[in-house]
Amino acid sequence: MERKLIFDIHDKPKFGQMLIFALQQLLAILAATILVPKIIGLPTQVPAALFGAGVGTLIYQLFTRFKSPVFLGSSFAFLSSLGVAVAYGYCGIILGSVVAGLVYVVIAAVIHFVGTDWVNKLLPPVIIGPTVALIGLSLAGNAMGDIVKANASAMYGSYNLVGLLCGLVAFFTIVICSTQKRFKMARLIPFILGITAGYAVAAIFTVIGKVTGADYLMIINFQPVVDNFVNADGTFRGLAAFIDYPHVAILEGIKELTSGNFSAEILQANPNAKLLDAGGIAEVVIAFLPVALVVFAEHIADHKNLSYIIGRDLIQEPGLKRTLLGDGVGSIAGTVFGICPNTTYGESVGCVAITRNASIVTITTTAIMCMVLSFVSPIMVILQTIPSCVMGGVCLTLYGFIAVSGLKMFKNLDLDNNKNLFVVASILISGIGGLAIRIPYAIAENGAITNTIQITSIATALIIGIATNAILTKVENSKLGEEKEQ
Repeated sequence: MERKLIFDIHDKPKFGQMLIFALQQLLAILAATILVPKIIGLPTQVPAALFGAGVGTLIYQLFTRFKSPVFLGSSFAFLSSLGVAVAYGYCGIILGSVVAGLVYVVIAAVIHFVGTDWVNKLLPPVIIGPTVALIGLSLAGNAMGDIVKANASAMYGSYNLVGLLCGLVAFFTIVICSTQKRFKMARLIPFILGITAGYAVAAIFTVIGKVTGADYLMIINFQPVVDNFVNADGTFRGLAAFIDYPHVAILEGIKELTSGNFSAEILQANPNAKLLDAGGIAEVVIAFLPVALVVFAEHIADHKNLSYIIGRDLIQEPGLKRTLLGDGVGSIAGTVFGICPNTTYGESVGCVAITRNASIVTITTTAIMCMVLSFVSPIMVILQTIPSCVMGGVCLTLYGFIAVSGLKMFKNLDLDNNKNLFVVASILISGIGGLAIRIPYAIAENGAITNTIQITSIATALIIGIATNAILTKVENSKLGEEKEQ
């Protein structure tokens, strides 16, 4: 490993430091974790998403014997699958997560009996390297889209120059804090300092905009804070303004089964929602099963990347079997006691890489912090007011580190060899180009396709890379055989 860790896996920072480091991990994973419930039409379930992420991470740590320093959060890979599941309420969401988690459990059982040699043959460095790089590169568009957005000045469209300034303040603060050598603590908490600096600048512009009536300068939307304390009729919300429990999927699912009715949030997300029946079960299984099979490869890519960063082979110890079990069971629990399937987070890996803090205690504390804070309403809404542009500046560093880590993993490959060149090219170009596989599974009487299963661009690129490598290896071996016969 090229960079020495400041805190290794089993190191324990001082209690005060540990809380700060945990908060930093939380901020690193926050945007993506709370975005998934919003995308599937359940924005009120943000606290449940955080609580479920904490539960899933703790279970993952138990299965991996507290040897893998990564946080589990809401998975984007299952967005299209969740869109299908929401049509059957919370019971549909829970069923989908169980299907996805069981795929990991089955693969872990296979690895237990036959080992991991087949995994290394299926996913050599020529495939894993560009795939890891692609995880960072494919997210670049999201980060750069966010860095020019303001949460308040919607009337000026999706581009805000002041928002860009706030995002760059966050970015350069993180970069300077991470690279300077005078203050060790600043190197360990660059994201907290970066977000604080970006938020402060955004708040100043927002106040100026409010005073002068210049909507363009109003970067932060403080309305959620107001709504947290005051009802629509102007009355105080009482205790719920300070403490509220996350409405996790299992509780909402029980309400559906006992009452036969759906919550307002589910009906708002899908007005045609219906109770889960035999046809619905088949539809949800079909939506989740193939995606889970492909995401397995992304799981390996994440752990290969993390292994490179911390200088320990996690595929060997604690072992791929345990990481898969932790991810699978953690994902199920994260949905049942949260709202959506979880996965190991690239943002968390990037945070470990930049801060060089791989302390498992930090990750565990982050999980507990997520669970506790999900009950504290004011903190939940304040975290949600962090403007998109500031988080875009943060993600500029995180996604960049992921991409560079992947590039380093195949830097020693011979790219003058056409086989390696085509494998790497097929993964990078199809992935960056956004190629996704959409499998139709419901067709109307007029022949129109009404429902599809979408395999993400990263997973699609991985499939193409594996196929390209297998075909060219076969061709190469056949050619070598012919030369030997001659």
